Amino acid sequence: MKPIAFLSALIACSAIAACNSSSDNSNPTASTAIPEGATPRATCGTSSLPEQGMQGRVSQADHDSGLAAQGFSCNTELVSSYMVPNAIGTVGGFKVERYVDASGNECAYYDSTLLFPSNALDLNVGVNVLDMSDPTNPVLSARLLTPAMLSPHESLVVSQQAGILAAVMGNPGVYPGIVDVYDLSADCRDPQLQSSALVGVLGHESGIAPDGKTFYSASPGTPTLTAVDISNPQLPLPIWSGNYSSHGLSISNDGNRAYLASGNGKGVLIMDVSEIQARVSNPQVREVASISWDNQTIPQNAIPFTRDGKAYLLEIDEYSKTQGGEGGGATAVAAHGAVVGAGRIIDISDETQPRVISNLRLEVHEPENREAIAADPGAQNPTGGYAGHYCNIPTRVDPDIVACSMIISGLRIFDIRDPYKPREVAYYNAPVQPRVLTVPAPASNWAMSSPAFVTERKEIWYTDGYSGFYAIRVTNGAW
Repeated sequence: MKPIAFLSALIACSAIAACNSSSDNSNPTASTAIPEGATPRATCGTSSLPEQGMQGRVSQADHDSGLAAQGFSCNTELVSSYMVPNAIGTVGGFKVERYVDASGNECAYYDSTLLFPSNALDLNVGVNVLDMSDPTNPVLSARLLTPAMLSPHESLVVSQQAGILAAVMGNPGVYPGIVDVYDLSADCRDPQLQSSALVGVLGHESGIAPDGKTFYSASPGTPTLTAVDISNPQLPLPIWSGNYSSHGLSISNDGNRAYLASGNGKGVLIMDVSEIQARVSNPQVREVASISWDNQTIPQNAIPFTRDGKAYLLEIDEYSKTQGGEGGGATAVAAHGAVVGAGRIIDISDETQPRVISNLRLEVHEPENREAIAADPGAQNPTGGYAGHYCNIPTRVDPDIVACSMIISGLRIFDIRDPYKPREVAYYNAPVQPRVLTVPAPASNWAMSSPAFVTERKEIWYTDGYSGFYAIRVTNGAW
């Protein structure tokens, strides 16, 4: 088997093994009042290069005509990029983080592959540090090459309060949980390693308390959720480990709640972690509530936010599954499956009774359209295709927008000022780059990263696995 094919198979097989536990719909009536179908599509203003057909689609005809090579944009413009020309492997990963240090230096951080060591073919390993002092001209200022930074998988996180960057060594399955901690505060362009220690058990994803004192090492395939005290970043100490599997998890602003995506097979599991936050001796955690939904695939992450004082979660599922099971539920991970989880907003104003109130979906995610788009370039990629992967918000208090990396469909931007009625307002689907290797998918977009935001300039930063880093600006008053 070719190296890239083997790596792709590893991702797919690991995802299936890790994430195929059946969903226990703890709130079966949660989705009954949700508007069905795709989120209303964006109306594109001046200087846009809009899609030609179905919302989110990049068809074979688009490739043949040269439109895909030109790229698609709606109410966005490219500010800059940091790309690897003619990339062989994957050169963009799962997370983009931004930090501005006390001296005003502005930096971007991103993992440089979807699966280590496929980026080694492009001499592009580790976590890239970009000096963004001139946002139109990103400059590579450092590469972080310690164990967790070589293969952070989906775990790269930054605490804005503490100026700490951390990750756990991970992959889709069983990499050991070496946790690396860096200090960004003195000069974000030159992160300083504080520690690299085997304190996280098995790695895949992560969470961090906003105050930067607790790092959570998570794995969706093993019940090894571990809290690590990094209040002294030079001496990280595991302080709690629980029998919880978890994909991504977000921690509330006060550090007292953890929101586990795919936590023990649920869509989202809400946990009271206040004793961990308070550093109680022998801390105990408590399950508050959980929620699942009918079209659930693999829950990726859930982020808390408030709008007009009311509490919500922004959740995103990855990949697709086949149809089956009682009530039309999803069963197995599939290449271009009928069920696409995509995104949703969950009302947690009563945290003991969470309920889904709206969806973030494109027309390419809808079951009735899946057959028509099945032959599009990249659609059959078992670790990509037309599906969701990561969403993020610019602030947890009254966010106006959410930006989501939706793989072939690129970066999609939704207005969530009314959480019950989100609408798409912009998108950017990067020009498709030529590929030497077309396994596991032909040349297409592979946007999978959690994006970062520069609110004052209306910029969003994200990465594409096949090409690298992009800074785009939202235009035409869409944000």
